[in-house]
Amino acid sequence: MNHHDLFLDSGFQINRRQFFGRSALGLGTAAMAGLLSSDLFGFSSPTEGMHHKASAKRVIYLFMSGGPSHIDMWDYKPRLSEEYGKDLPPEVRDGQRITGMTAGQKTLPLAPSKYEFTKYDNNDKGVWVSSLLPYTSKVVKDLCVVHGTFTEAINHDPAITYIQTGSQIPGRPSLGAWLSYGLGSMNEDLPSYVVMHARTNHPQQSLFNRLWGTGFMPSDHQGVLFRAAENPILYLKNPKGVSRSDRRAQLNALSALNQSHYQDFADPEVLSRIKQHEMAYRMQASIPELMDHSQEPDEVFELYGEDARTAGTFAASCLNARRMAQRGVRNIQIFHRGWDSHGNLPTQHGSQCKDIDQGCYALITDLKRLGMLDDTLVVWGGEFGRTNYCQGALSRENYGRDHHPRAFTTWMAGGGVKPGITYGQSDEYGYNLTDKDGNVIRPNKDHWTQDTMHIHDLNATILHLLGIDHRKLTYRYQGRDFRLTDIHGHVIKDIIA
Repeated sequence: MNHHDLFLDSGFQINRRQFFGRSALGLGTAAMAGLLSSDLFGFSSPTEGMHHKASAKRVIYLFMSGGPSHIDMWDYKPRLSEEYGKDLPPEVRDGQRITGMTAGQKTLPLAPSKYEFTKYDNNDKGVWVSSLLPYTSKVVKDLCVVHGTFTEAINHDPAITYIQTGSQIPGRPSLGAWLSYGLGSMNEDLPSYVVMHARTNHPQQSLFNRLWGTGFMPSDHQGVLFRAAENPILYLKNPKGVSRSDRRAQLNALSALNQSHYQDFADPEVLSRIKQHEMAYRMQASIPELMDHSQEPDEVFELYGEDARTAGTFAASCLNARRMAQRGVRNIQIFHRGWDSHGNLPTQHGSQCKDIDQGCYALITDLKRLGMLDDTLVVWGGEFGRTNYCQGALSRENYGRDHHPRAFTTWMAGGGVKPGITYGQSDEYGYNLTDKDGNVIRPNKDHWTQDTMHIHDLNATILHLLGIDHRKLTYRYQGRDFRLTDIHGHVIKDIIA
């Protein structure tokens, strides 16, 4: 039995940590650090899965926080142009709830996208892409575009918490924490889970660190946030007058104190604290090299765009993600905020798409050029879509859209996903999901319906591609076995190569 199997039962996990912690006390601080590096840090073979062979070694998650409009980017609906300004038919809405922001409107006028759509060849029946995405359209043969995504959450914080942790209620471990817990790390000098916030020019919803946190898991599995600044991690450099050998001596003394504390109380968080201190020490040497783009050739910046030279941009974050992937970071997540376009959507989405378009294209192209796309899963999407009707005043050139959880678009690439296909579809209004014959369906999370992907299904599929059975990866807390997908989730085998 390997260490992954042992860690599945958290009761045994505590005992195991107690055993190693207590036995290591007599080995000295250096030996303790070595033990943590080789075992308790959970380093794993990059090719092994937890329950079955993995097709992906790592995941890069591009999260568009705020709810990007599928209707203006990916889901072409000419019917909306034909019925411009007409009220959303009651039979289409079918009593589905809407937010309080538009519930008081006398009408829900249909608002077609002002953007031109072009149908591009892929490896399937083709895919429509908006003129907002001229760069991303070049790599559609590498994308699996899922039009059948849905959720229940209709407001931002519950919806983002839901897709990131499997629950609308805060307190659960994030996807990245589950991956760190199940698979460990592939590089002892870098975190297994890194989060970046890309800059944007538009109002941004708050993102709380619980979205990349560990909930009730040991804290060493949480994501490490890289700031959108020249110095991505605060206090990474030693204070003036403190050498690296001084820092090592300080950590040795601190580790000895923590070991003594652990001997008295057997608190697993003490071991997490030791691991985090050791990781911070190693990052002092690894992070400057990681974030130094000076050795990247000019053609890389031609690919990603000049924005990639500026720290904190989405393009620079994508380049960082590729560099992290090369160095063994297991899970990399980029949050790009500001997609909540209740008004003036054309201007706001135009600016947002300009931010992300070339970076998405470059990341896919770069990974493919380096032979890494096959074992790197790239995921793009937000917490929900946007309505087909206008919030506020409507014109052909300007409109706003409210939140829409019933149908939206996500795409995936690489990592064992079928390239160049579309999966699922919405109705002629972009409001409800339908079957292949165009019949409206009402999917729910409890029972999987063909051509749909609930967010639990998305997470189950991500875990599957990384060699994890979402039903078996559990963590016992307060007498209950928890999992990322709760009691739900289905692997969408139709999109797996």
